[in-house]
Amino acid sequence: MNENSIDWRRVGILIELSLEEDLEKSGDTTSLAVIPGDLNAKARLVAKRACVVAGLHVAEAVFKAVDESLEFSPLVADGDHVEKSAVLAEISGKAISLLTAERTALNFFQRLSGVATQSARYASAVARAGCVILDTRKTTPGWRNLEKYAVAVGGASNHRIGLYDRIMIKDNHRELAGLDGPNGITRSVEKARTAYPELEIEVEADTLDQVREAVEAGADYVLLDNMDNDTMRKAVELNAGRAKLEASGGITFERLAEIAALGVDFISVGALTHSVEAADISMETVL
Repeated sequence: MNENSIDWRRVGILIELSLEEDLEKSGDTTSLAVIPGDLNAKARLVAKRACVVAGLHVAEAVFKAVDESLEFSPLVADGDHVEKSAVLAEISGKAISLLTAERTALNFFQRLSGVATQSARYASAVARAGCVILDTRKTTPGWRNLEKYAVAVGGASNHRIGLYDRIMIKDNHRELAGLDGPNGITRSVEKARTAYPELEIEVEADTLDQVREAVEAGADYVLLDNMDNDTMRKAVELNAGRAKLEASGGITFERLAEIAALGVDFISVGALTHSVEAADISMETVL
């Protein structure tokens, strides 16, 4: 995904809901009470720790949603690796507007930069092996488009976006298909190919027998679910390059290099989005 892939209509809704949540009907009562309405000020967004930047234009959209007259000047770009104390953007305009937008803008910017930073760390760990780190659908509800954008900005890659853009036959699908008799994976792949011929098909496999059936059924991808290294090594040999193999489940940062060395094509990691630490970014007013 790139910036052109961001669904700005949905982002606008998220921003509107976030500001409404923060302001309700009374607005920023503290700023309204103590800051003169005609006071102008300048502020800057500063990285308090090294990070990979993502979400600059989303932060800008928050400031503009509060006050269109605010001027937002980015000093870096999404995808840039910045060091501690780097100034990421400058904003100028009404002081009340700056303070009103601050927390909501930072919530978006810090979260997305945290996802990008985590993604960069994971992607760099397997770069030499030629393996690709993928995200998952374990995203914050409503934020998927933004979080998957941040993953890509960080240097990892996107798995399917939703339930609609790839067939993925998981364990529950296999179990239910098995109620109709043996060879449930084969029948599921055949049915999926007929129903959605334009979509790629992935099968989740827990055992080598399931890997074999998925590969022989013509699956494009086989997900090796919660397998130990020895089993994955055997799966790579069994597959013999016919399908793309994705390691998933029980993935930790410490295991990345050894899993990539087994010969899998992808490693999918829910931790890129579901348990990421927000980047430490603050807004400082400039005197």
